[in-house]
Amino acid sequence: MPKAAIHPDYRPSKITCACGFVYDSFSTRGDFMVEICANCHPFFTGKQKLLDTAGRIDRFNKKYGRGGGAKKEKAEQASSAGTGAGAGDAAVKAE
Repeated sequence: MPKAAIHPDYRPSKITCACGFVYDSFSTRGDFMVEICANCHPFFTGKQKLLDTAGRIDRFNKKYGRGGGAKKEKAEQASSAGTGAGAGDAAVKAE
């Protein structure tokens, strides 16, 4: 049995959304308003906008000159600089 004087009053309350939908619940705060609820949130209503992430990545790569070609060019330069494992190591040590 809980002590009588130390617990907050847990009473029925109405939670009102900005769209006008009202939820009946229980709270220690009483009645209050919220800006968005499951009734009007885009994720729950199915009206969610999908971002074109592929287009953003392409723009980033174009702007900063990054792409799959840069890695291929570096690999070709490294392989044409010398043949075998010893030749590549000697080139690194000489620099």
